[in-house]
Formats: sequence, C-alpha cells, structure tokens
Amino acid sequence: MGELGKVFEDSCFVSEYTKELEEGASNIDTLEDLPPGIGQYEDFHTIDWLRDIARDRMRHRHIIKKKQEGCWEKLKSAHDAWSGWICVLMVGVAAGACAGVIDIGTTWLSDLKEGMCREAFWLNREQCCWSANDTTLDDEGCSQWFTWSELVGISGQGAGAFIVKYIFYILWALFFTMCAALFVRVFAPYACGSGIPEIKTILSGFIIRGYLGKWTLLTKSLGMMLSVAGGLSLGKEGPFVHLACCFGNIFSYIFPKYGTNEAKKREILSAASAAGVSVAFGAPIGGVLFSLEEVSYYFPLKTLWRSFFCALAAAFVLRSINPFGNDHLVMFYIDYDEPWYIQELIPFILLGAFGGLYGSFFIKFNIAWCRFRKQSRLGQYPILEVLLITFVTALISFPNPYTKMNTSEMIRMLVSRCGSEDTTDLCDYQRNYTSIDSYTASTFIGDGVKTALWQLSLALIFKGVITIFTFGMKIPSGLFIPSMAVGAILGRIIGIGMEQLVVANREHWIFENMCQSKQFCTITPGLYAMVGAAAFLGGVTRMTVSLVVIMFELTGGLQYIVPMMAAAMTSKWIGDALGKEGIYDAHIRLNGYPYLDSKEEFTHTTIAADVMRPRRNDPPLCVITQDSMTVEETEAILRETEHNGFPVVISRESQYLVGFVLRRDLILAIANAMKNQEGVVSNSVVYFASHVAANPNGPAPLKLRKILDMAPVTITDQTPMETVVEMFRKLGLRQTLVTHNGRLLGIITKKDVLRHIAQLQNQDPESILFN
Repeated sequence: MGELGKVFEDSCFVSEYTKELEEGASNIDTLEDLPPGIGQYEDFHTIDWLRDIARDRMRHRHIIKKKQEGCWEKLKSAHDAWSGWICVLMVGVAAGACAGVIDIGTTWLSDLKEGMCREAFWLNREQCCWSANDTTLDDEGCSQWFTWSELVGISGQGAGAFIVKYIFYILWALFFTMCAALFVRVFAPYACGSGIPEIKTILSGFIIRGYLGKWTLLTKSLGMMLSVAGGLSLGKEGPFVHLACCFGNIFSYIFPKYGTNEAKKREILSAASAAGVSVAFGAPIGGVLFSLEEVSYYFPLKTLWRSFFCALAAAFVLRSINPFGNDHLVMFYIDYDEPWYIQELIPFILLGAFGGLYGSFFIKFNIAWCRFRKQSRLGQYPILEVLLITFVTALISFPNPYTKMNTSEMIRMLVSRCGSEDTTDLCDYQRNYTSIDSYTASTFIGDGVKTALWQLSLALIFKGVITIFTFGMKIPSGLFIPSMAVGAILGRIIGIGMEQLVVANREHWIFENMCQSKQFCTITPGLYAMVGAAAFLGGVTRMTVSLVVIMFELTGGLQYIVPMMAAAMTSKWIGDALGKEGIYDAHIRLNGYPYLDSKEEFTHTTIAADVMRPRRNDPPLCVITQDSMTVEETEAILRETEHNGFPVVISRESQYLVGFVLRRDLILAIANAMKNQEGVVSNSVVYFASHVAANPNGPAPLKLRKILDMAPVTITDQTPMETVVEMFRKLGLRQTLVTHNGRLLGIITKKDVLRHIAQLQNQDPESILFN
C-alpha cells in the first residue's frame, strides 16, 4: 500500500491528467495543481467509495474527451478499456500456477514424514512408485519407496519399526510447523490464519497495508505447504483466497486505473477471491458465487463477468498442471451414479441438523479460545503454542490410519464407493464375489468395516475438538477441509448405518422401493459422506448457494444436488437459530475490524442525534471557515487533530455548511503552495470561497476551493439510524455530516455507527479498533 502515492506520481497518464485540470481551470489555486485525493489512505482507515468512484468517472470522461484527438489517444482509450480483463487474466494465471506448485509441494512434504524415494528424493510416494516397475502399490509403498524404519535398518512390521516410524512422524511434523511459524513471525505476520475475515474487511473498504503484499504472498505460500504437511487439522484451500488477492493487489499496480483508486482495486480483488476458490477446489463457478455471497461488498455486473473469466483462467492453468494426477480438475471425483431415494431425505436432513449444531459449537468454542489466547500469556508465545498443538496432534494421529493420512485423501476415501480393487477395512463386506452386481449391491458388513467404524468414531471426536485449538494459530490455516472432514466422517458412519438398516429390513414396505429384488439393494454410504461434508462446512461458514455449487463441482455429482441443498439449508437454519454469525464474521468481530455486515438488519429506533459527535459534554466540532483563517491557523488544526477531514463553514459565528475538505488534500495543497506559489506565507488567508477579497498590501491568498467537496453527504439530526446505516452500507460512506436547517451540528463516521451497533447489542464499543 505504501507504493500507491509513488505509483501515482510516476504515472505518465496522471501527469497529463493533472496538467489537463490545470489548463482547464479558470482560477489556478497553486502553481502545480493537484487532483483531489491523490494521496494514499492511511493504514487502518476506511476508503471513501463515493469519492473514488467519482474520481474514476472524471478520469474516464477525460479519456473519452482525448479520444477524438488521434489514433494514439484511441489506442490509449482501448488499453484503458481492456486493462481490467488483462489484469484479471494475469491474476487467474498466477493463482492457478501458484496453486499447482503448492499442491505438488504439499504432497511431497506430507509423504516425507513417512519415508522417501531413495533413488530420487524429490519424488513423492506415488511418483516414486510410478518410476518403479512394481505393478502394485500397497500401504507402505513399493520397492523404490523406503520408510524411515527401513532407512535406519529396521525392516518388517514389528514394534521396533512402528516406534521408529512414530518418532520420525512426530519429528518431521514438529520441524515443518516450526518452520511455518518462524517464517510467519519473521517475514510476514499477516500470513497467519485463513485470511478470509481480513479479505472481507478489505473488500468492504478498509486499508490494511502490507496484508496483500509480496512478502505475505511468499510466506503464506511456503507456510501453507509446511502447515498442511505437518499434519495439523487445517487446510490450504481457504488461504488460496488470500493468495489470489495478493496477486490481484500486486498486478493492479501495473494499471494506474486500479492501482491509484482503492474502490476500483476492489473490483480486481473480488475477481481474485473467485479465482482463489476456483483453484482451491477446482470449482470456478462456485468460486464466483463464493465471491458474490460470502466475500465481496461491492459487486457490479462487470465484476461478475471478470470474476468468471478470472476463475476460468485459474482453473484452466491448474488443469494443465494436473497436480492431483488423475486428469480431473475436481479434488474428490466420484464415479458412481446410483440413485437416491425419498426416504434418504430424513438422514440427509439429520446430517444438516448435526452440521448446524457442530457449526455453532465450533464457532462458540473457537472464538472463546482465540479470545483467551489474546488476553493471556499464551498469545506471547505463538511458536510454542504451534509446537504444542503439533505434538499433541501427531501423537494422537499416528496410531489411527484415518487421522494419520492426509485429510484430503481421507475425504476422498470416505466419499468414494467400494470397488472390486478396494482392500481397505472400509470396504470389507460379506459379498458374493461370483456375481458382478455384488460390488454395487449393499450387503452386510464384515469385521473390517466394524474396525473402521470405531476408528472413524475416534477420528470424528479428535478432528472435531483439535480443530478448535488449531484454527487461529499464527500459521497459515484454512477451515474448509477440516470442517468437511468431520462432516464426511459422520456422514459415512450414518451412511453405513442406513445401509445396514435397509439390508436387514429389505422386505419391509418402507424400504421396498430401495431394493430392486430381495437380494439387490443399493445404498451409497459415500453419498452420505458427501452430504455430511457439505452440511458441516455450511454450519461453520453459513454458506448456502455457493456451498452447494462448490460441492457438486468438487465431486462431479450433479444428480445429488437436491440432498446437498436440503442438508445445506437445514444446516443454515439450525446454525442461525443458535447464532447468526458464521466463523469469518465472528473473527471479524473478535479482531475489531470496522466491518458493517450488509446481511444484518438494524431494528432499533434511534436517530442520528443519538450517534453524532460531538456529544453533549464533548468539545465543539473542529471546523474550518471559508475565508477567515490563515495558513498558520489551518496548520495548527492539522497538528492538533487527527481527523480524516474537516467541515468548512461560513464563519465560527454562522456555522452554515459550505463543504468538506479531506485532511490529506489539505496537507498536500498547503505544502505545494508554500513551495511553488510566490507570496504564500504563514499569514496568508486560506480561501474556500469563489470570491477573494482584494488586499494589495497583504500576503498572497491561498485559494483552495478546488479541493473542497461542495456536495458532501448530509443528513438531519432527526434522520432514523436505520436510514443512516443503510446509507453507510449501500453508498460505502466514510462519514456523513449532520445538520439542522442547514446549520452544522456534528458528524457521524463509520466507526461511530459500528460503536452504536455494538452498544445496542450489549458489546464493548471500544472493540472497534480503527478509524
């Protein structure tokens, strides 16, 4: 963000634009006139949407006017028109390439915990076995793949080999997560977490300088690979949104149209967030809907088209890299198409209810733990916390095969159907192997499935609890995959239970349509895992439409869209009944970000006079008069206050509103005039009026009418706060002035609105930290 002013000054276009304003002005206020608002916003401040959009319209009108002057100007106009498409194309290509590298790197690091390819250490286990001549790939690998027990000279499956593997698993996990935590601590503190709460806040018009910078991008990319490879209960999919927005922010500076205008830049960031979800799950359409439903604050129609194009480019690049090695873009491709039955809606809705309950449980306890972390000494030792959680996770995960494996692989196993080649415990059924139909028909479970069920039950409890303590640590961490894993585990358990219920009662009239004959029933437990994953992710994030689209893109199971819709809606209803906030909104409130949620309704009966400043016992409002203050007096006000802007009134006695001037514009204009305009000194009178009093014996006046906003947004003191809140939401206001019969009474900022809402909700108004 600190490069914004520099980019603006170095831009040839802006220089010509400034010159055009100077030549067209009837009264030149300074020798080098400056367009209003050229400086960057301060860190942790909100942007002025109306002002930035007006600036872009003025810039566009200037280009259209110059377009008639020749072919070169027409070419520049065309470049301006297609620059947005070029920018989102660059973002999509970069996001897709970055995602491919991260997916490949994560797989290699994850396999490194268990062993290595001695002939070519840079290959993961699957690639290592591809290079070998083996025809089979078992749990331990192949002839070219050596476990750590084999590398230290202990072969076989005895206790010694198990202990060596156990120790190396824990040591590698500790090493990976320690490196991730150190990278975040040393190079980019903003690289921790998922980043989606901050992205939502930034897209609402908030400035967090450095959050979308190059160091954050590099640190988070490497940290994601290390964190996931460490075996922690987190995912890399959510942080892809942060990474894509980093690319959007970096590439936007190539185009002054976006790099110098914070409101326009948010159009690129909205498209980038769609690309992030596109490469995270291989779901380009779901990514666009996720950006629209969950992340973006300002989403015009052209941003929808560009988001679609950006997500398409990202998905195409990721598909070309083929990081999953299965020739499918989706992460959990399913190859079954068995029908679902109307009776199954009951367990699907039940899964939705469990998802809503778990989402509320998770949000409540995760926020409580994060608040404890911030307020206790634990927050002073983030690396120690990471190592402690990693040690506990690795210690408990290794003995259980379902917690030991990569979480994405576990979900893929749970949502898949058992085939003839599957030898895992989860597929140990009492089948008649002489019949071809026996692999698709439901039958009674064997001892392997019973073992898998209690192992999955332990994994369900462990994953559900440990994720509470993992999400929010000072390492890159996403929440999509852990939430889906908990839901997929419960869904598979319920699916197997439903399958056995139907098989045991196949002659009952309730289940007769689910069995084509008395020996052939088709219940798909993998479908229940898929629905459970959607329900639990929806319960935690409170997504609906985008969630369903992501899930059917993720699995390729379009025919199962109705069960997923039913589960997602039930999950949201149950979750909203227990608490309106999703996990990202809860973290926004926990961190005190000035985010005005457009989904919440303001139902109170307060008026503007109850919220505006100054209050009854406060000092009077700081104002600037239009023609009676000197440069020295104006500079004194700037030194003594930290306000973002100042109302301009006729005089101190007659405080009728004339306009509003931004602090930064005022500082730049005074400094520019003192440096370049002859005769302007400290006792020069500052004029915001159109007529300047003649004073031949006095110093030269400083005319600043051109930086004055003559039409600031104003309301009366009796305006209902419901209307004021809607104005701040829909117009993206930074502040509004309060008047009574044209006389200035006070001002309401976005922070005042947020504090007022917090007070009405019996929350601490001082938790709103920034301006």
